[in-house]
Amino acid sequence: MPKETMSRRERWQAVLRRQKPDRVPMDFQGTREALEGFMKADGVSDERALWERYHIDKRIMLTPRYVGPVLPDDEDFYGCRFREVNYGSGVYRERVFGPLEGFETLDELRVGYRWPDLMDVLEFSGLQAEADRWAGYPICIFGSEPFLYYKYLRGEEQAFMDLALNPDIVEYCLGRLYDTCHNVTRKILESVRPGTVDMVIVAEDMGSQTGLLYSPEQIRRSFVPHFKRMTDLAHRHGAYVFHHSDGAIRQIIPELIEVGFDILNPVQHRCAGMDRVGLKRDFGDRLVFHGAVDNQEILPFGTPDQVRQEVVENIRILGEGGGFILGPCHNIQPNTAVANIVALYEAGYAEGGS
Repeated sequence: MPKETMSRRERWQAVLRRQKPDRVPMDFQGTREALEGFMKADGVSDERALWERYHIDKRIMLTPRYVGPVLPDDEDFYGCRFREVNYGSGVYRERVFGPLEGFETLDELRVGYRWPDLMDVLEFSGLQAEADRWAGYPICIFGSEPFLYYKYLRGEEQAFMDLALNPDIVEYCLGRLYDTCHNVTRKILESVRPGTVDMVIVAEDMGSQTGLLYSPEQIRRSFVPHFKRMTDLAHRHGAYVFHHSDGAIRQIIPELIEVGFDILNPVQHRCAGMDRVGLKRDFGDRLVFHGAVDNQEILPFGTPDQVRQEVVENIRILGEGGGFILGPCHNIQPNTAVANIVALYEAGYAEGGS
């Protein structure tokens, strides 16, 4: 077993600075049901006890408190409506209505929808105290993922059509959403002591199982300028940028590096072009890889031995020479056996030492 000489935060920071940690850091992502099942099986009553029991170097999310008007249970601040859908092993909150669905032109939208100001309903005091409560853990804030929210506002099918048919609506709405994301992120960073925040998440799902969801030209036009604005903000405050994008995105990784992303999550290596050897060879000197433990087949449907082998391979390939943080390649789902979750972290701890 590795001898631990670093705190969880120091371990992450060593990897991000291209230094040698005492062992490979390990992160956790999972649905509420998966987390509760893990805790119940292990007999612990709080998350911190679980992280310490399994040597998990969990990112702690720092989030301002909502203090605005009470909202209906099925509605959010922007007027999108949702309902809970039970899929058998777990419940997901699915979008059912967006307030921008009916508009056909930008002029109609400008007149017919009033953008609420999220800055008016968030409370930023207390963030430093929350970070201090998790001293020794890496601190992360969620910066942006506006096209996901644009799909909530317009509907998924219409949002994709808008990229080709209504680019002016896309540009206008993404500008409004990114302005909010930038303002909230800046306010969080200014509300805590310098150096408190280790990472800012700048996300946007751009890949399917087989290729990009958008053309490279659409990505350059609609996303890249906003990505750059967010990464510049994070870097000015001494934070690294954690980029999440599912799927087969190898084609645009060089541009993501150019934008300033430091960490790539979740490394879905079953997707086309995302083989680990090639990613490590071509981009490992410029990106830290995060995740990579297969969550489509191995974690939910494999055996504990197969999970252990998956962990070993990830550490061997992506962890060679450093630059790797181990974890599932997306949220652990409720249909995942607790024995497989245990196998992931026990193998990561046993095999991730120097």
